[in-house]
Amino acid sequence: MDKFNKKTANFRKPYEFFDVTADIGFLAYGNSLNEAFENAGLAMFNIISNTDNVEAIREENIEVFSEDLVSLLYDYLEELLFLHDVEFLLFSDFNINIEKIKDTSENQYKLSGTVKGEEINWDKKHIRGSEVKAITFHMMEVKCDNYCTVRAILDL
Repeated sequence: MDKFNKKTANFRKPYEFFDVTADIGFLAYGNSLNEAFENAGLAMFNIISNTDNVEAIREENIEVFSEDLVSLLYDYLEELLFLHDVEFLLFSDFNINIEKIKDTSENQYKLSGTVKGEEINWDKKHIRGSEVKAITFHMMEVKCDNYCTVRAILDL
């Protein structure tokens, strides 16, 4: 089953890109907040490379705490970009769990999960896309009603 049908049964595609001057933006969708964040990770790594060529053979655990959902999206994408830059990894599989933390005035949301991929091999295996330099807060949004949509713009 291809990536467009694997998880996002109610949508034609898990994400789509939109034009932004000197940057790239995307909308990621999901039937749940977790799925929308998973598709946001997939969208970002499809900017960097074609994730169809990235095998899910190395697993990394991630954990992020933030005060609101927009900050959580930013921090999550920032963590993925950090792992990409420092460990020289590409990711193609995302399993995310988001929970609201009660009984605290700080860090009200927690994202935890695993991301899977492999080491970058630009010479023989992976297709080089655009280099993502940074995540931006500009126009970042998280909305959930009957389904969830997240919007982000990446600095190229």
